[in-house]
Amino acid sequence: MRLLLDRFFALSLWLAALNLVAIAVLVGAQVSSRALDKIMTWLGLQPFSGVILSLAEIAGYLLAAASFLALAGTLKAGGHVRMTMLLSALGETARRRVEFCVLAIGALFSGFMTYHACRLVQDSWIHNEISKGIVLVQLAYPQATVAFGLLVLTIALVDEMVLVARTGKTTFGQAEQQIMPGGKE
Repeated sequence: MRLLLDRFFALSLWLAALNLVAIAVLVGAQVSSRALDKIMTWLGLQPFSGVILSLAEIAGYLLAAASFLALAGTLKAGGHVRMTMLLSALGETARRRVEFCVLAIGALFSGFMTYHACRLVQDSWIHNEISKGIVLVQLAYPQATVAFGLLVLTIALVDEMVLVARTGKTTFGQAEQQIMPGGKE
């Protein structure tokens, strides 16, 4: 089960990275097109005028997808902002209890957000909500990536909660040890 979950979280990170690559490719293509137009104008040729319609809107959808898809992997890697100094000041039992409670609250909140994000996707799909840009995009698709990212985060938080209950440690604890006072260098 551990291998399956780790692969699931890694898949989510790869999907986030692909969204960022897509943004870079689209923006690079737009910038290159404008540079080519400028060169062609200087040479007295007809500009190519290659414009990527609704680039800002599409890049926004891709960025939202990347942000939400990366949440679980970032949590597992210890990249989320946490109160490590406070936790390091607590005893082992108190730290374990506080960490479990915080993870439980996070899982509940993330689960709540996941449920409502899925409802938003469902409503957008049923009512056939379309973006208002030049390129029409059915809003259920970008919303689904946000809902999926929240689902993966919820699973990661529950996974961490179970790990704390069973072992008293988190998967991101080693990364935090390096920044806590008295931690390893």
